[in-house]
Formats: sequence, structure tokens, C-alpha cells
Amino acid sequence: MKLTICAVGRLRKGPEADLINDYLMRATRTGRALGFGTASVTEVEDKKGGGMAAEAALLSNALPDNARIVALDERGKLLTSPGFADQLARWRDDGIRDTAFIIGGADGIDPALRARADLSLSFGKMVWPHMLVRVMLSEQIYRATTILAGSPYHRT
Repeated sequence: MKLTICAVGRLRKGPEADLINDYLMRATRTGRALGFGTASVTEVEDKKGGGMAAEAALLSNALPDNARIVALDERGKLLTSPGFADQLARWRDDGIRDTAFIIGGADGIDPALRARADLSLSFGKMVWPHMLVRVMLSEQIYRATTILAGSPYHRT
């Protein structure tokens, strides 16, 4: 199962991009033996300033066909890292080929796109900068693969 982060905005080179690339590369390597494909980022940018609706259209176009959709949203479900790993494993075991994580722009995810999500996921009640959410999500994807692999990376 391929894992794709679909996010609004372009990330410049720098420490956040380096962390994301490192975690996704690790997740791809660790996950390969577990039946996971590549972990990657797809960025979209609303250059015309159309707001949430325009961003939702761009994100929708970036989603792989028939992907499970996970919306990153402050109102979403709080999962533990093992719970997140278990969810990904269930989808993989159910034969799901793609999972897409969507991160909206500054105003969040359009309600219509958010309603299409199979899971709405929160990293807590606080609002996080979108670029930091990408780093945190990338790390959690890597952590999920290590949990499923039985690696000592995750300690409880």
C-alpha cells in the first residue's frame, strides 16, 4: 500500500524538508518488507487564491484513484501511535492499494472534501503550522512501519 501526503503549499528547502524526506525514505525502506509501497509527498498550490474550495479541487485531483483518505484536522480522532499503525495495517490487509493523507491550507480543509475522508485524524487540540504537521505525519508514518516491524524505535 502506497502512502501519499497530499498537502497545500510548497515547502522550501530547509530543515523541515530534510526531516520529511528522511522520515519518508526510512518509512519506505522499513515498510517495503511489510507490504507497504513508497511513502511520498504531493504538493498542490492555489496560485489564483480561490480559497478552500479551490484547494479542495486541487487536492482531489492529487489523490490516487480509490485511495483511503485521511484528513488531518484539529477536530479529528486522536490515535496512539500503535493505533495508527494498526489502522494502516488493517487497510493494507484489506487490500487497499493507496492511502492519502490530506493537509489543507491556512483555513483548513474544505468541508466537502473533509466529509469524503475515511478517517479524520488530529495531532491534538492545538493548531499546528502546516509545515510542521507534514514533519509530524512523516515521523508517525515511519513510526508506524517500525511498530509493525517490531523495531525498538517505538518505546512505550
